[in-house]
Amino acid sequence: MALLPPDPVYCLKSPDLSSYHSLCFHTSERLHAGTTKGTVQLWDLQSNRSHYTLSVGTSPIINVAHTEDALITQEKEGYVKLWELTNSAYVLRHEVATGHVGFCRFVYHGSAQRNLSSETPAVIIPKAGSSISILCGRTFSERQQLTVPEGGGLRLGTVMCFTPIELGGGSYLLAGYESGTIVLWDLNTSKPISHLQLEAGECLMAMDYDPVTNRGVCGGSSSRITVFSLDRQSMEIRQKSVIEIKNAGVHRLRIRKDLKVFASAGWDGRLRVFSWKSLRPLAVLTEHKGELMDIIYSDEKVSMWKAVIMAAAGSDGQISLWDLYK
Repeated sequence: MALLPPDPVYCLKSPDLSSYHSLCFHTSERLHAGTTKGTVQLWDLQSNRSHYTLSVGTSPIINVAHTEDALITQEKEGYVKLWELTNSAYVLRHEVATGHVGFCRFVYHGSAQRNLSSETPAVIIPKAGSSISILCGRTFSERQQLTVPEGGGLRLGTVMCFTPIELGGGSYLLAGYESGTIVLWDLNTSKPISHLQLEAGECLMAMDYDPVTNRGVCGGSSSRITVFSLDRQSMEIRQKSVIEIKNAGVHRLRIRKDLKVFASAGWDGRLRVFSWKSLRPLAVLTEHKGELMDIIYSDEKVSMWKAVIMAAAGSDGQISLWDLYK
């Protein structure tokens, strides 16, 4: 690597010494962090202090997302909850038991994206086994369920990760499973239309996809990050290449919005940054002393540093903030 890796612009320390499982930006100045103690901390990035903590449950908060007026939380024990933002606090409005006990994170899809054949927002959640459910983002009522047909020949195991995409005017869902299989679901028919089996021993845990270049990345329990694409005519999933990393295990993969870089959160505590164009490794960031659980980018520049910020967090109880443009 030609350049020395950068230092973080700041590190936020957990006030109650809890580990972190999940992150999301509400605005460019507010960061929410889900902890292993079942709470969500609200961080103000103008003062770099946590001024509010929401008690959600007793198990780790494995995912959080924020809409314009609500916070959505997911507990490892299987509960997904919607909290309405009022003048003074968050108030619980809806709750659903998924039956999924594990690390597969829900995905929130806002109405502005007009995906999933609907203009209303949706929350995509894992269900027991390999099933996936799509809920109305406002009422939490079920709109659609994706279940592998019996006798279809696919032995997938537990669903571990997924990401919705749009191609050619159609709505689809890419899902990764315990068996190391990627499945492409057609959301108009609720049926799987193609799949790709990766090398044996790969339990998928993270996935992201870029429709502009028609490429995606996925990883999990092995020391491989797989790059794949979709054939726009046949909709077959094609493996393109493999990136080898030094130590096995990836919890999260995130492609930045400007499509210049993507990053991986490693079980070894390493934050690895790659060029999205060439797939070349750019930096290995070693700020964290425990396994990394999540990565998130701000949509806008954070005023304190006048830059788009990448945040990463994990088991060492700190959130590192990075300006990768420097």
